[in-house]
Amino acid sequence: MLKDKEDFIPLSKPTISRETIEEVLSVLKSGGLATGPRVQKFERKLSEYFEGRIAMCFASATAGLHAALMTIGVKKNDEVVTTPLAFVATANVIAMLGAKPVFVDVESDTFNIDSNRIYDACTSRTKAIIPVHYVGMPVDLDPIYEVAKQKNVRVIENAAHAFGAYYKDRKIGTIGDIQVFSFHPIKNITSGEGGCVVLNSESEQRVLALQRFHGINRPMGEENSGGDYDVIFPGGKSNMSDLQAAIGIHQLEDVNMLNERRRYLASRYSYHLYDIKDKIYTQDVPTYDFIHSGHLFPVCLYDETKRDRFISYLKSNLIESASYCTPVHLFSYYQKAFGYKKGDFPNAEYIGERAVCLPLYYELKESEQDYIINTVKKFFE
Repeated sequence: MLKDKEDFIPLSKPTISRETIEEVLSVLKSGGLATGPRVQKFERKLSEYFEGRIAMCFASATAGLHAALMTIGVKKNDEVVTTPLAFVATANVIAMLGAKPVFVDVESDTFNIDSNRIYDACTSRTKAIIPVHYVGMPVDLDPIYEVAKQKNVRVIENAAHAFGAYYKDRKIGTIGDIQVFSFHPIKNITSGEGGCVVLNSESEQRVLALQRFHGINRPMGEENSGGDYDVIFPGGKSNMSDLQAAIGIHQLEDVNMLNERRRYLASRYSYHLYDIKDKIYTQDVPTYDFIHSGHLFPVCLYDETKRDRFISYLKSNLIESASYCTPVHLFSYYQKAFGYKKGDFPNAEYIGERAVCLPLYYELKESEQDYIINTVKKFFE
């Protein structure tokens, strides 16, 4: 039994190595805190990790998603097909461009967008499909890319949760069209804040580069070097700093180790919670073709009326948890702006009312996890 606040088990905790701290100190001492050589190095390392594809760093995954949509030409009155069961950032960037997020319900077992329903959701206005690899579970991508080919639309994978996940023996980010990853502190690797866009096209890379720093036509790190320059179009400012990249470089070196530990701990949860399968259920991994990143571990309570009490009970026993997440179509803005209402996407709503994420991170001790498991079981007793 944990008794002291010092024993509190957080939902997530980044693992920061000594080498990372030394790298950050080196940046601080150099005086070059903005975009510079560390960001360039981080992008090279990311490109190597993604088997030679182009990797571009941004201040956040949200900024990367927004820039990617602009790059492929999404504009006012267009439509983008996506899932309602995701953090609101995906829908927000669509709406910010004046386009409509067209939601497709999720599969009840994987919690991911139902690929079989995407074709019918596409119209003449559809410009893109944004599947979300929910909490690190790879989406079934082949049917989605087949629909995209038939409908002549682009695919931007929201891979914020999926760093290190695999689909049919291929790493997410090494296949397909465009992927966007997040380096928020809760994610599998972090740069404090930040994200990256992974893509194939050099011409689109140039447009993304202009978008992330005011539309200025200079190489990254040289935008403020003085002298004349041109502005190609009014871009924003969403460049990553060297301070962020200094963290990310060493996180990337350790990502396989970090992910293996997460997956191991997730498998322990699944095994030890199986005997209360009449009270809760977990996300299903369809086959060996899908390798989860181990980002989060959600459990769904069959009795949704107990969810808030369950979260409070865990907290009273010094365990942090979180509901994840409210389906986007239930937020007031999306109901007022696009006419969505409760009942439109029953699978997403069912999961959204029941899902609770348990602590999962590299430094979580097995003894701490055993305590979490026993506390969960006691609640249902």
